[in-house]
Amino acid sequence: MTPYFKTQNFSWLLFLALMVSSLSMAQKDVEKWKLQLAIGINNPIDRGQDDGYYSKYVNFPTVNLGVQHMFSSNLGAKLDLGYNRASSETGSIPYKMNYTRINVQAVYDFKDLFTFLPPPIGVVAHAGPGVSMTKPLGSYANNTYSYVNVLGGLEVHYRLSESVSIFADGGYAYSLSGKDKYDVDTDGFSFNGDLMYVAFGVSISLSGCHYCY
Repeated sequence: MTPYFKTQNFSWLLFLALMVSSLSMAQKDVEKWKLQLAIGINNPIDRGQDDGYYSKYVNFPTVNLGVQHMFSSNLGAKLDLGYNRASSETGSIPYKMNYTRINVQAVYDFKDLFTFLPPPIGVVAHAGPGVSMTKPLGSYANNTYSYVNVLGGLEVHYRLSESVSIFADGGYAYSLSGKDKYDVDTDGFSFNGDLMYVAFGVSISLSGCHYCY
């Protein structure tokens, strides 16, 4: 075999080795990402004065969609979007409202602390800042608000496989908006308060799953 062909073979072997190494590293990175989708119920909480508008205690739907990345087996972060619809209770002045939020949250998995739990079950806390956007419907549609919130919650997961789990999530989005609202007498309903929710969903690893429940 000539030196030329030896050099060519070595170059191909080096190229293949680099490709395998790169794919292995990419696989490890991808395994840390999860997609979460949950549907549930919500309760808007208006901490302002009694103005004649009352929401139902149980409102449907709540839809949460998020992407989560774990930096280690316990600590991670996620970006999630939540959509909520609420309407008036009996005895209230009629109204309907959309409440949408976007939050960036830290995530902590208690797997090293709650070692007494069965292997398929995991408990995950999440908390972080975000922005809430509320929009009444109908004749109050101009009374919109955008304001900062801080959300905290807890998830309980049941692992179906290494890459799929179902979970229950309870959370509370605390409003950091000021107390001023649209003038009820002239403008009607508006909302810049808190929101609590309970949702049930599925968590799917985007490729494999070293760190997830």
